[in-house]
Amino acid sequence: MKRILILFLFVLVLSGCVREITEKRIPEENVLVLVKGFWRPQFNDDMDKDSLKTAVNRSMEYLKRLPTESQFRYGPHKYTAGYLVESMETFLDILMSSSSPKDLNKRIRKQFHIYRSIGSNGKGSVIFTGYYEPILKGSLTRSDIYKYPIYMKPSDLMVIPLEKFHPRFKDEKIVARYDGNTIAPYYDREEIDVEKILEGKGLELLWISDNVELFFMQIQGSGVVKLEDNTIQRVHYAASNGKPYRSIGRKFIDEKIIPREDVSFQALKAYLQDHPEERDRILNYNESYVFFEKVEIGPLGNIEVVLTPGRSIATDYRLFPKGGLSFIVTQKPEIDQSNTVTGWREFSRFVVNQDTGGAIRGAGRVDLFWGTGYQAEITAGALYKKGELYFLVKKPLE
Repeated sequence: MKRILILFLFVLVLSGCVREITEKRIPEENVLVLVKGFWRPQFNDDMDKDSLKTAVNRSMEYLKRLPTESQFRYGPHKYTAGYLVESMETFLDILMSSSSPKDLNKRIRKQFHIYRSIGSNGKGSVIFTGYYEPILKGSLTRSDIYKYPIYMKPSDLMVIPLEKFHPRFKDEKIVARYDGNTIAPYYDREEIDVEKILEGKGLELLWISDNVELFFMQIQGSGVVKLEDNTIQRVHYAASNGKPYRSIGRKFIDEKIIPREDVSFQALKAYLQDHPEERDRILNYNESYVFFEKVEIGPLGNIEVVLTPGRSIATDYRLFPKGGLSFIVTQKPEIDQSNTVTGWREFSRFVVNQDTGGAIRGAGRVDLFWGTGYQAEITAGALYKKGELYFLVKKPLE
């Protein structure tokens, strides 16, 4: 088996496939830039303090699980997990004791370093999108109504860290399977959903009534399944097939099916429901496939803490510090009673970096978690705006 793996990696290197797997990305030390004076934002927050306190405490739960000396990079500087806990405790003390927004700004600027993401253009431009936890109807058993399976992680799915073969592939991995003779890429969406390559292998966690809703739950990475007896079962990301995420929204735009300004989760779903003959072609465009596990609480981020609506963000886990205290400036949709977007309003708030996603890559992408259910879906599905991303750490004593 070891010889097969070595041969497989050797072939990848010779053929240039590893260069396709790895992405050219900015070194971690260059992603965040320390800003001072005029370049620091005004720390105005449009949400309540209690939700922020909850979110920050959850990040501290994560940091306290780590060895105290575990290090996190913030641009040119490194801080230990223990120091970040101390930093967040100081922040909460300032948050709860400040007499006014002006007082909060003054104390934050005096006591904290502010780091800004260089964004996608090197000048701080960040694209913000939204995500949510969907609610689906499902069953413990298959029927004519509930006929689409939620699959658990297959036992033959292997995650192979490439760094073990050469240090140049640090933090890179491939997902594969062993077919009895060689290592092969794991099955793609068409093989799983259309050719039903996994059917009958005992991998079905639950059964869902709508394959379009199941597809979008895979994109979100978690969901709530309401069963026939009205009990609920939460499911959470367990693994993926390793295929790169490809946006069907982009496909709709490129094929001129829906104009860019009208693209939303709701518009995509409506088209797929109205054109069942197009579903397989469009859904299979995204070869990436997500496997789930049952969980008691959720939704969980990639640092294994419950996400806080409006306060948790997902970023590229390879670039930004997990659990880090952040501040964002962007726009949010104004939605009327008919769930129509009527305009956009600039907002800013403190958030915490608690998740990641297959489509969230690079220094210029942030996904904001909006909550559970249909209203969260409306807001998340509409969001695609530029903005700014900052990280905060208490200044060390001099």
